[in-house]
Amino acid sequence: MPRSGIRRRALVAGALGVLASSAALAAPAPSAAAAESTLGAAAAQSGRYFGTAIASGKLNDPVYTTIANREFNSVTAENEMKIDATEPQRGRFDFTAADRVYNWAVQNGKEVRGHTLAWHSQQPGWMQNLSGGALRQAMIDHINGVMAHYKGKIVQWDVVNEAFEDGDSGARRNSNLQRTGNDWIEVAFRTARAADPAAKLCYNDYNIENWNWAKTQAVYAMVRDFKQRGVPIDCVGFQSHFNSGSPYNGNFRTTLRSFAALGVDVAITELDIQGASPTTYANVVNDCLAVERCVGITVWGVRDTDSWRSEQTPLLFDGGGNKKPAYTSVLNALNGGTDPGPEPGSGTIRGVESGRCLDVPNASTTDGTGLQLWDCHGGTNQQWTFTDAGELRVYGDKCLDAAGTGNAARVQIYGCWGGDNQKWRLNSDGSIVGVQSGLCLDAAGSGNGTPIQLYSCWGGANQRWTRT
Repeated sequence: MPRSGIRRRALVAGALGVLASSAALAAPAPSAAAAESTLGAAAAQSGRYFGTAIASGKLNDPVYTTIANREFNSVTAENEMKIDATEPQRGRFDFTAADRVYNWAVQNGKEVRGHTLAWHSQQPGWMQNLSGGALRQAMIDHINGVMAHYKGKIVQWDVVNEAFEDGDSGARRNSNLQRTGNDWIEVAFRTARAADPAAKLCYNDYNIENWNWAKTQAVYAMVRDFKQRGVPIDCVGFQSHFNSGSPYNGNFRTTLRSFAALGVDVAITELDIQGASPTTYANVVNDCLAVERCVGITVWGVRDTDSWRSEQTPLLFDGGGNKKPAYTSVLNALNGGTDPGPEPGSGTIRGVESGRCLDVPNASTTDGTGLQLWDCHGGTNQQWTFTDAGELRVYGDKCLDAAGTGNAARVQIYGCWGGDNQKWRLNSDGSIVGVQSGLCLDAAGSGNGTPIQLYSCWGGANQRWTRT
């Protein structure tokens, strides 16, 4: 949960990933009769919410409130329910700003997510000066005080936020709360359950979207342990701040499904995507739609200018309040329902711009042979099989292989070995995206012999393909 001007985390980031329909990469448009015209209404068709973070200081801005009221059916207070805002002095609670957000939300028919009760950051000075048993008691008192004020009114609470280290250790964050004892998270959840038995209790964190990361696995192990021992936890929030520092991975859907299988709901709680790629936004929405226990999505702000990372233009509306292409892709995904992904199968891969096929020159079988465009003729060197593992195979044992992760990286054939540089996501807009790089399969021209490369996804026809 970011605060304007305050940030200290390694951010997760934007590449792409959802699969497309079986015969062609472009998915059919949803029927007009079923389509809703706003994000919240479209999400509600599948029993989900689509929410936003609201800042109390912007509720006097009519453009801001018009968009927020029209588009979203769930609200999270951006900073107003955090520790420093709600208990600026020990034992003296101030809900002025928090109540302004809450009241605006419920007066406009929206549910409210509570954010957040126990966190190492944005603690008031008096709490920062405590340690040991005194800090533990202060945490308990704070949870009780805030939840008492909103008892029966908050749908979900982010009880504990960001308790694990980044990197490969899988360790708990060395925070002042952690130093009160390793059971502090369990104590926070048990306290919260007693304070408001009706509220759903969530653990919330960033950099836990990629199933292969140590931090993800550490949180998963904690949730599994809690469920086995009867520690009250109802949901896990995935902040999903995607940017170029740590790319979105198509295994996000696997992550959501794996946590849900533990018996908890999952939610995307703070979504923003550097550059607001329409494809990436649609992929994330489809990941949620594909998991029954994914209850909803919250974007972290209304317009780009309201974002804590406004320079990265990561939201669905520009600074003037205009809908961006990403808005349309999200709305279409919500109206279209669950995207099951493309079925495995064989055939040619034809460039939309060129009309030519993905081709291995001279039917070579040599590892490292670079790919090209060539007139489609149906030969074995143009027959690609999409597998359950996300590979695109030719000749049965050679894979479409990325020789790097940067713009203009060579795309070649290589013996299949299971690496992420040999796995691809076939998206509903016709793009083919490398799992490892997050870059698009790109034709540098349209004529015979044009080399195939990786390049940043921008939606051009030279980056769109059909399977035939």
